[in-house]
Amino acid sequence: MKKRLLCIVISVFGLLNTNAQEIKYGAKAGVGFSSVKVKNQVFNITNNDTGFYVGGFAEIRVFDAFTFKPELLYIAVEDLNQISLPLMVKYEVSEEFDVLAGPSFGLLLDVNDGFNSFNYGIEIGAAYNIFISRFIDGLFVEARYNFGLANLIEDAPDGITRKLSGLFVGLGYRFK
Repeated sequence: MKKRLLCIVISVFGLLNTNAQEIKYGAKAGVGFSSVKVKNQVFNITNNDTGFYVGGFAEIRVFDAFTFKPELLYIAVEDLNQISLPLMVKYEVSEEFDVLAGPSFGLLLDVNDGFNSFNYGIEIGAAYNIFISRFIDGLFVEARYNFGLANLIEDAPDGITRKLSGLFVGLGYRFK
């Protein structure tokens, strides 16, 4: 699983050396609200925790309003710390407002026996660009939700799942 995530990271960031028209880099941080859902045929249990995330991203302009936005984040929430690699597509609705969507891959750290460390899901979200002055125009606030799709129970019997999802709200800065 760790090799798979490493191959994805190398491939994505290798794309940054292509002849793209415009590439910007940035950093972001914020609060994360995780939700672990365990389901079987009889019951559903949900456990919620709050933590933080921090990381960096690149924005590669693909078309006029579309940008490819790979990110590398460290997410710390209780015992569910992970390295996350969201591969987002950003659509610029207006100069101030963006919508985001894409797959996300993660590597859970310090996983107990019987659980998978490779996590994946789909993320959707929105960002609002804050223009304070012509000198500070790379600031944005962002909110997104990750729909966890991976069953984190190793060799789980039919009908038993443990999935990790989360809401992330934070602040970022895009360097010029």
